Amino acid sequence: MSSLTPREPGAMFWAGRDDLKAICAMGVRCGQMGIPGDYAMDEAAEEEWKAALAGQGFTLATLFAAYDGERYTDVPAVRRTVGFIPPETREARILRTLELSDFAAKLNVGSIACHIGFVPEDAAHPDYAAVREAVRRVCGHAARNGQTFALETGQEPARALLQFIEDVGRPNLGINFDPANMILYGTGEPVEALMAVRERVLSVHLKDGTWPPKDKPDALGTEVPLGQGDVGIKRFVEALRETGFTGPLNVERETEDQAARLRELAAGVELLRSLR
Repeated sequence: MSSLTPREPGAMFWAGRDDLKAICAMGVRCGQMGIPGDYAMDEAAEEEWKAALAGQGFTLATLFAAYDGERYTDVPAVRRTVGFIPPETREARILRTLELSDFAAKLNVGSIACHIGFVPEDAAHPDYAAVREAVRRVCGHAARNGQTFALETGQEPARALLQFIEDVGRPNLGINFDPANMILYGTGEPVEALMAVRERVLSVHLKDGTWPPKDKPDALGTEVPLGQGDVGIKRFVEALRETGFTGPLNVERETEDQAARLRELAAGVELLRSLR
């Protein structure tokens, strides 16, 4: 990524859903690619993405794992289904993440990331130990591929995530910081959270959202286009600069309407350009 400028606008996009040419038409040269749980990371996919990335001169900073069966409808659904927490899917998802690491290595991508789910704050809880060991396995595999492993923010307060990372104790483990997730899950003010974990931030998403309704404790907040929520994007970008972060600012927008999603991604990229 030596040719990229500090905090260059990029995009978070999805294999099997997005066309790289359409992403590049937004004027971005870098980003993160999400890998859905049913996406085949086979030789054909490897050759397809090698050709696409080379053809567009695109720098792929991170592969991001999603898993079959995850649901983000409300807090109980997230607790039941997301990441390495559900015991019935844990081993399969660990193996899928190791496969993702190998796929990333073939594409010369130096970082992988995922949501690991709601980690219990009580270190004596059996799920805490199980997820800690799962993350250690992934870190070891990623290290052999010359990669970092980033945990997505949001499902726990920043200091709890930081404590978990320190407990895992692996030098290639860090954070993919998403300010909107702190709001959507109601776990902390984004800039304050960023400052608490600043030394561990490997990559970022630029996404926006509104706080959960106070009268519905199980509800999540609402994701909205960049600049239209409660994050305060200008202030957050300034805070990133203060921390010394120089990596890509990957705009993310997740909505079922694909045409609207691409329009709002492009508008988010333009907003970041205006802030620079």
